[in-house]
Amino acid sequence: MTTPDSSALPQPAVTWPQTLVGAGVLLTGLALAFGAIGISSEAGYGGVGPNFLPWLVSGVLMLCGAWILWEARTGGFRELDAPSGAAHAYWPGFIWVSAGLLLNAALITTLGFILSCTLCYVLAVQGLRRASGQAGANAPRTWLTDFIAGALISAPVFWTFTQFLAINLPGLTSSGWF
Repeated sequence: MTTPDSSALPQPAVTWPQTLVGAGVLLTGLALAFGAIGISSEAGYGGVGPNFLPWLVSGVLMLCGAWILWEARTGGFRELDAPSGAAHAYWPGFIWVSAGLLLNAALITTLGFILSCTLCYVLAVQGLRRASGQAGANAPRTWLTDFIAGALISAPVFWTFTQFLAINLPGLTSSGWF
């Protein structure tokens, strides 16, 4: 009688983190659905009510959360690649990104949407550059390039919302263009 090769047998997976992720996604979908209950369903000009998108997103989140839970509880994610990257988190990069987000929230009414979002972009990209070990992350040209890229991303978003969608975002001036 032959014994099966131990490498051919399925290896037990650590599924509790996957189960927690699935439960978190499912609970997020349920919380969004609970919040969507209070939104009016009266149809607008497009034939759908303002509660359509929250219900759609909550339904998709609940479906994804249930699927993740099912995968985790029936043996874990299959064909999962081995983790890559550093063994530990790069905390300075986390601090750069967090500073960008917090400063954006704190300064958006003072600096306006475009400049505060540009600042957020610059600080977040600096954190990511440093986390990946890019040479020259602190060079003045890199900072200038990141500033220009951030402005080129945030300005069209601002103009789209304020000029085309008539949604008020904080601007640096009252002209509506900056």
